Amino acid sequence: MKKLIRAFVNGKIYVSFNPKRTAEALLVAFGRILYAGSREKAEKIAGELSEEIIDLRGKVVLPGFIDSHLHLEELGMYLNMADLRGVGSIEELKERVREHAKKGGTWILGHGWDQELFDEKRWPTRWDIDEVVKDRPVMLSRVCLHAAVLNTKAMEMAGLLDLDSPGIMRDGEGEATGVVKEEAFELAREKFKETLTLEDYERFIKDAVEHAASLGVTAVGTVSVEERTLKALSNLEARGELKVRVFAYLDPGRRSGSMYGSTDILRALKKLGMRWGFGGGILRINGIKILADGSLGARTAWLSKPYSDARTRGYPNISKETLEAIVREAHEAGLQVAVHAIGDATMDMVLDVYEHLGNAGRHRIEHASILREEQIERISRLGAVLAVQPHFVITDWWVLERVGEERAGWVYPFKSALKKGIVLGLSTDSPIEPLNPWETVYAAVTRGKFEGVPLYKHTPDEALTLEEALHAYTHGSACILGEERELGTLEEGKFADFIVVDRDPFEVDERELRSIKVLETYVGGRSVFKA
Repeated sequence: MKKLIRAFVNGKIYVSFNPKRTAEALLVAFGRILYAGSREKAEKIAGELSEEIIDLRGKVVLPGFIDSHLHLEELGMYLNMADLRGVGSIEELKERVREHAKKGGTWILGHGWDQELFDEKRWPTRWDIDEVVKDRPVMLSRVCLHAAVLNTKAMEMAGLLDLDSPGIMRDGEGEATGVVKEEAFELAREKFKETLTLEDYERFIKDAVEHAASLGVTAVGTVSVEERTLKALSNLEARGELKVRVFAYLDPGRRSGSMYGSTDILRALKKLGMRWGFGGGILRINGIKILADGSLGARTAWLSKPYSDARTRGYPNISKETLEAIVREAHEAGLQVAVHAIGDATMDMVLDVYEHLGNAGRHRIEHASILREEQIERISRLGAVLAVQPHFVITDWWVLERVGEERAGWVYPFKSALKKGIVLGLSTDSPIEPLNPWETVYAAVTRGKFEGVPLYKHTPDEALTLEEALHAYTHGSACILGEERELGTLEEGKFADFIVVDRDPFEVDERELRSIKVLETYVGGRSVFKA
């Protein structure tokens, strides 16, 4: 007979991080925590009921990590792409593409390059890629996922060679170089996605959630969800194949040539009466996600003053009027709104829109990479919440080249936001950053100190303590998702989502945080991964 109650005993169990509370044992039943406390009491209850007792043998248990902002289907695609992270030259990029092309496929895909690392000190071009693959379309996304380089075949298939768009980079003679940004990149992605089936999406998402479970991520907020992605998620949930909890933020609706020319998905949600939290215990629809600007790496994030290394301020992807109309419609429909805002000019626009609602209602702001001091005050007053990605600090080691030392204090001001009472949820934006939570915790705590990141010298006080980082990655992310009553700690009554790790993070040097390994992952008291 299947045991109804399981006692996990003889461990060091972190029930929560703020306040930091530990226990010796957990009692789990029907997917929830019945008791967190002494070993003696847990064993007594389990013994009297003839239930299962699991000896943790002194291992460390933590609440499961909650990644509040990632892209599940994109992560699954990335796991099946050429890995271009850390590539140091265009020649190395070409060699990796050449090797990956041998695996076959209609499209050749890769992700993760950053021209700032290239020996050639320039962007790659379609002619570079044509030298290794000419007969099949190639699309290689930049690490930020706001730009890509395509070969000539892909440019032709997407209709981008002669398209008049600011998102298509051109050389001195007006020729399209193959580098596409923002809307132009979206057009290329849509052309690729036309070749995918629903089964492809299911495979990508299944790969992604299994990867998440293996790293101790027990819940995710997946953003920019399109119709086929939602169908795939629903099918996987129905078959019991979603190993982690998924909270979806849908695109409001898009049409080629206009990023938000349609809001058909938002209107469908409104018509069906689907509100924030619609769904079951594993898959829920929370709201919509709006991409209001670009990235610092591609210089498409919208700044209040020009970039220090280019004669541009970037630009918004949406007008203030359209943003306000979409946000208001979603707000009145009872849906949560998540708005991507990296540049401070974009942040001004978003905060104006939230203020006009009269009540921000715990709506989200994604990334918040450049924040002026008065904007932090304003976010605190409005009650908006922030989904941030600490690993950007290390990946964007060049950020002071973009914004200058005079704006250093505005870049990733995590501690300043916490001091003002703003709720922070940590995340990775994966596949843009590694999904491994310990890499994120390490970045939040060390802030590039050991990598010689210039930003650290200007903003050491913005580093989080370990308690703050772990709290934000568990309870903070649960708050952002609206799930703090169910997730984020191992208190009685909450879901039994927890992980077993090989070392106590509070007993290792901060340099060693990134090397902590997950031994087991439990979601609803059920094991979904074991090393």
